[in-house]
Amino acid sequence: MTKVHPNAAAAAAVAPAAVAEEKGEAVSLTVWRRSLLFNGKGFTVFDCKGNLVYRVETYGGGSPREVVLMDADGHGLLTIRRKKLSLADEWLVYEGDAAASRSAAAPPKRFTARRHVSLRPTRCLAHLSPPRRQSCADGGAVPSCRYDVEGSYAGRSLDVFASSVLGDEQRRRVATVCQKEAAVGPDVFRLVVQPGFEPSLAMAVVILLDQMNAS
Repeated sequence: MTKVHPNAAAAAAVAPAAVAEEKGEAVSLTVWRRSLLFNGKGFTVFDCKGNLVYRVETYGGGSPREVVLMDADGHGLLTIRRKKLSLADEWLVYEGDAAASRSAAAPPKRFTARRHVSLRPTRCLAHLSPPRRQSCADGGAVPSCRYDVEGSYAGRSLDVFASSVLGDEQRRRVATVCQKEAAVGPDVFRLVVQPGFEPSLAMAVVILLDQMNAS
C-alpha cells in the first residue's frame, strides 16, 4: 500500500517540496483525507519524500464553517471561512490563522471563492477572485490572477487554471489533482503544483472543493 505516514525526520530536514519550489520545479504532494489526531477529521499532506508538509484538523460532523491550513509545525498559513448571510455559496480565504488574529488587526483577505452555478452540464466547479480593493498595507501587492477550478472532486480529477483579472493573458494550468497510481481509495490522491503557484494555495483549493461537496 502506498505510504501515507510522515517521515520521522521531517522536522529536522528541509522539505523537498520547498526545495523544488525554489528550483522552479513542479511540486508533487500526496494528500491524505485524514487527520493525524485521533477522532479528528481533516487532511494530512506529504511531499515526495514522505515528509509532513501541511495538515488540517477539524472536529465534529458536517462541514465546519472555518478551516485553517497549517504547516507541519502547526502554524496557520491560510484560513478558509464560509461567508455568512450570502445569497450565493461563497467562501473567504485569509492569510494566516484568522481566529488568532481577531483580537488584533484583521488578516489580509487573499481570495473570495464561489461555487459555479449553471443550468447546463459543465466541468467548471468554482472560481477564486482576488479582493476588489487591497492596499500595500493590507499585505503587499494586489493579486493579478483569478482561478477557475474544473473537473470532478468526487473522482479526484481537478485542474486549476489561472488567468489575468485584466484579461490580457491566456489562462494556464497551475495545479492538478489526480488519483494515485496505486489503488488506495479516494482518500489518498496526488496534488501537483506547477512552478510559480503557491502549494499552500493549491491545497486551499482542495479544501474549498471538499467544503463545497460537503455542504
